[in-house]
Amino acid sequence: MTDIAYQAILPEGWPRPRGFAHAVVASGTRSVRIAGQLGKQPGEAHVAEGLDLGAQWRLAMGNLVAVLKAAGGEPQHVVMLRAYVTDMAAFNRSGAAVGEAWGATLGRHFPAMTLVQVSGLVDPHAMVEIEGEAILP
Repeated sequence: MTDIAYQAILPEGWPRPRGFAHAVVASGTRSVRIAGQLGKQPGEAHVAEGLDLGAQWRLAMGNLVAVLKAAGGEPQHVVMLRAYVTDMAAFNRSGAAVGEAWGATLGRHFPAMTLVQVSGLVDPHAMVEIEGEAILP
């Protein structure tokens, strides 16, 4: 285990959210803020045309974790995620793929999270962009 203190916050009487925490109290020695990661292969300049939202989500989460590990962190150090999608209906239809990608990258770790629909992203083929914050021990 690590020397990070992590506590998900659930106000009294509120139902436990599925797949995220309302808030996280974390303490450690270093914070890492990860810029928005797109659903593209590492080293590629653009998102491949034709990738569905589920595939892009998996790649974006994998890229976020790769950046975090390069900074010395691990998935359990993530305390906040913000995801921007261009089509909320496509996100909802991709629930199984998003869940599988989550399990493959973050396991059963559920940080505080915001999900927002936007009209567009920097890459014309991008359907998802994910940014995060982590506290390292």
